Amino acid sequence: MAAGQYQAFDDVHLIDGVRTPLVDYMGAFADANPIDLGIKAARAVFARSGVAATEVDSVLAGNMAPGGFDQYMLPRHIGLYAGVPVEVPALMVQRICGTGFELFRQAGEQISAGVASLALVVGAESMTRNPIAAFDHRGGFRLGAGVAFKDYLWEALTDPAPAITMIHTAENLAQRYAITRAEVDAWAARSFARALAAQQAGWFDGETVAVAAETFELAGYRPRQLRLAGKVERVERDTHPRPTPPEALARLRPVFEGGVQTAGNSSALTDAAAAALVGNGAAVGRWGGRPLARIAAAAVVGVPPEIMGIGPAPAIRRLLAGSGVPLAAVARFEINEAQGAQTLAVARELGLDPDRLNVHGGAIALGHPLAATGVRLTVSVARQLRDIGARWGIASACVGGGQGIALLVENPQAGAG
Repeated sequence: MAAGQYQAFDDVHLIDGVRTPLVDYMGAFADANPIDLGIKAARAVFARSGVAATEVDSVLAGNMAPGGFDQYMLPRHIGLYAGVPVEVPALMVQRICGTGFELFRQAGEQISAGVASLALVVGAESMTRNPIAAFDHRGGFRLGAGVAFKDYLWEALTDPAPAITMIHTAENLAQRYAITRAEVDAWAARSFARALAAQQAGWFDGETVAVAAETFELAGYRPRQLRLAGKVERVERDTHPRPTPPEALARLRPVFEGGVQTAGNSSALTDAAAAALVGNGAAVGRWGGRPLARIAAAAVVGVPPEIMGIGPAPAIRRLLAGSGVPLAAVARFEINEAQGAQTLAVARELGLDPDRLNVHGGAIALGHPLAATGVRLTVSVARQLRDIGARWGIASACVGGGQGIALLVENPQAGAG
């Protein structure tokens, strides 16, 4: 048996998906609880698709760091305030950077097992609202003892097993694959240029809902408030894409002396939520529309923590081996750009054509709101397949701690081939 886990799904369909704009750290979403961002995305996917929330029989929601003291309630409150019936259960899902993909995998499992026919999946993340936390003071503060409050976001970037940061894992890959700083900066510049071109062409409009301050009512319960920071009244577009030529990136100082990774060629910190509806053929029939895609298969593998960024490569290999789809038949790849060197290492390992990889930019230009990323990438690759009339696409990500996860997406309208 090959390493990792592989699952094929025969009757699992991505009906539709939508996301909020990806907004820079400490920007307009700084005061927005990720639960409320998730509710907004969930309501938007119902409105855009025309599927009734009352048809949902499973809620799967993902989130990494708490953006409020009510984080435990995130999946339940997203479902309830989005209009899903109170009798429908909700589950929190977490696979770090792979959480959004894991949502689809678990939806596929539930649908294949016959315990659900239509699932609402939502990834919501506020990087801004990661807390300043302490785990050592439940018993109080002794005189003269150190105070152990730390930045949750910063500390989470270190894997204590190999005792290195996530960026250090990318530097390890740069050394293994002989990736230079100039190559990483060139890839980052391409990511920004592609994202800007897609934004200017209106391509992201097809998957994005504008966000304004809003009250979410739920009969018999307290209303929730989606708040925007400062004087911002409305957010319509992703905020991080900007003109970023290689020469500008070359002027940035590397995180580690002599290294290739900088603040400019690593994934941006952004806040966002993304939602999708996943159903079986019966659910699609009741709805009466044409699904965006079919979720054909999922694969997840483990890799050494010190090179966690290579995870997509073996995950994609496992996915293709299980499905029998050749690499050359995959028209589009969306691989999360955790760091530039990490993405280049995966592309080099698999021999990927850069013209089929992250064609509308990646997380370097758009950002990586952890749990929302996998949902965004899966919806994006499905939309790309429909645009170009191609059959197969793959969305994938590395996972902190040493994992890789990948989804095989099919455009049934493209036919065999």
